[in-house]
Amino acid sequence: MLRFLRDLKIRGKLLAVVLPLVLFPVLGVGIVVGYVSKQQAYLGITQATRADLEHMAQFTLDLLNAHHQQFEVYKEDKRRIVYKDLATLARFAYNLVVVQNERRANGQHTLEEAQEEARKAFKNISVGDTGYLYAMTSKGDLAIHVAQEGENIYDAQDEQGRRFIQEMCERAVAAEPGEVLYIVYPWRNAILGETRPRNKVVAYLYFRPWDWIIAAGGYLEETYEDVAFEKQALRELKENILDKAVGATGYIYAMTTRGELTIHPFREGENIYDQQDQDGRYFIREMSERKNGWIRYPWRNETDPVPRMKIVRYQYFAPWDWIVAVGSYEDEFYEPAKQIERHILSSMGVLTFVMGALAVILVFFASKFLTDPIQRLIAGVREVKGGRLDTRLTITANDELGELAADFNEMTEVLRKNKELEIVLAQQNKMASLGVLSSGVAHEINNPLGVILGYAAHLENKMDPGDPAFKFVQEIKRESKRCKNIVQDLLSYARVPKPALEETDLNALLEQIVDFAAHHTDMDAVGIDTAFDPRLPRLWVDGDQIRQVAMNLMLNAGAAMPEGGRLVVGTAMGEAGWVKMTFQDSGSGIPPENLEKIFEPFFTTKSRGTGLGLAITRTIVEQHGGRIDVASEVGRGTTVTVSLPVEREST
Repeated sequence: MLRFLRDLKIRGKLLAVVLPLVLFPVLGVGIVVGYVSKQQAYLGITQATRADLEHMAQFTLDLLNAHHQQFEVYKEDKRRIVYKDLATLARFAYNLVVVQNERRANGQHTLEEAQEEARKAFKNISVGDTGYLYAMTSKGDLAIHVAQEGENIYDAQDEQGRRFIQEMCERAVAAEPGEVLYIVYPWRNAILGETRPRNKVVAYLYFRPWDWIIAAGGYLEETYEDVAFEKQALRELKENILDKAVGATGYIYAMTTRGELTIHPFREGENIYDQQDQDGRYFIREMSERKNGWIRYPWRNETDPVPRMKIVRYQYFAPWDWIVAVGSYEDEFYEPAKQIERHILSSMGVLTFVMGALAVILVFFASKFLTDPIQRLIAGVREVKGGRLDTRLTITANDELGELAADFNEMTEVLRKNKELEIVLAQQNKMASLGVLSSGVAHEINNPLGVILGYAAHLENKMDPGDPAFKFVQEIKRESKRCKNIVQDLLSYARVPKPALEETDLNALLEQIVDFAAHHTDMDAVGIDTAFDPRLPRLWVDGDQIRQVAMNLMLNAGAAMPEGGRLVVGTAMGEAGWVKMTFQDSGSGIPPENLEKIFEPFFTTKSRGTGLGLAITRTIVEQHGGRIDVASEVGRGTTVTVSLPVEREST
């Protein structure tokens, strides 16, 4: 609280002191009286209401359970009959095939004629309204079928993604001779224009001599399911449940754990799993996950001007995977308590408003004389913070605030002069630091580099050019020379060394650099692609310096992709008389505020960087008469474009 008061503006501090002295006594009496009255009313009403909702939920579960048990017994009896009938049809078809096979064995028919006779007999037998007999091989080839004869359906899937044909084939081959097997699966016959899946049951046997799986199948609702009777019974059950009143506008409803409303006064059939209350809470998901309990949430119907708090008792009905809920708006049974609360709040509100308004008006005029000059001072400070050191305040009084404004004006003038001096000194310090750094680097690096070059030259002279390692020795020698050149560039950064131009194949040069970079430890997780323009002309450039430019840019790209990524190195013809080298990475990108600073000497975002790499790179490019451009987007990557002139500059 002390921190909050300390951070308030002056007007707020005055209000924080005055308003409590006026309002706290009024609010204290009203809160105590209102709280005691409301709590007593709410306690009695809540207990009675929860008991009613609990009773209604249990009553609904009892109705559903009685309905479920009645129809389960009915379905089980009919299921046994249907399975028996399908098995009889399947055996009958099996015996037809056995007879035809015996005739083939006796020489009365050929195999093709015997199978044709079986095919005719199968197609004359129906199962229900749309069921039929069919036969297929253990590989899924349909030997007999009313619509798909000759097709292979081994990989067919039902509506749940199960490969039921594959399952039938595997089980049939492993079954005993004459053993009847069963399978049930959801199926939607698109050929017949069906829009919803129906459960299909199939009885089948395996006839090994012909490698035939003989099956009799039909839809359950055409066999043992009395859909019309069950729907009518369920409709009557729903009407009985919906007729039960719950308060003035409450009702009973039921849904699946996936949020599909199965019983509801006006939204039955809708899926509300992703329904949110007025606070954005997914209360239906919570009910589906918990399955049993109480829940309160704010809800607004289309006819309600504002949301109202709803309380719901819900329980899980496992046989149908339903959640039964009984809900009502709290304000409908809390109305007496609400009346007491509204009366107290209205009285308190009027009194508090009047007293508070008077206090605010007085504090406003008292604080205005103090805060207006301070506001102007704050605005001036923000201008200075934004870099406008020429900001000046108007002095309107000779009091302490006027003296503060005068001191502010003097301070900004001093800051402006110091800023100019700071810029000059910073540049001088950078150049001085560069000189000290260069002298140390030259001594500490050139000596070991000379040893490396000497041994590399010795190995080069001793090795056969056909040796696979010969090119690596040459690479060591070339890169060591480049390191010496880099040290020399560092030494001469302040005087900017002039490049030694040679006619160079830029694509071949970049190909060497890419090959070397691909084996660099800093590029282990980075994939490098190339996109070179074969029409590129030969350029007059310093090969070592351009190699240094390319390596700097590729290693910078690798550092921007510590978790891995792609780097595309390409060349292309630019506008007339120019050639472009591009380095496009998929790294973290550069913030906009750093784009203008990355080429400054010693500016770096790396923990161990010197900040000279890009500065030297730009110097080399500019000495070649070229330019370097950077385009970057945070989180998506960076593209660096180096443009070089085709024509050699005259000296």
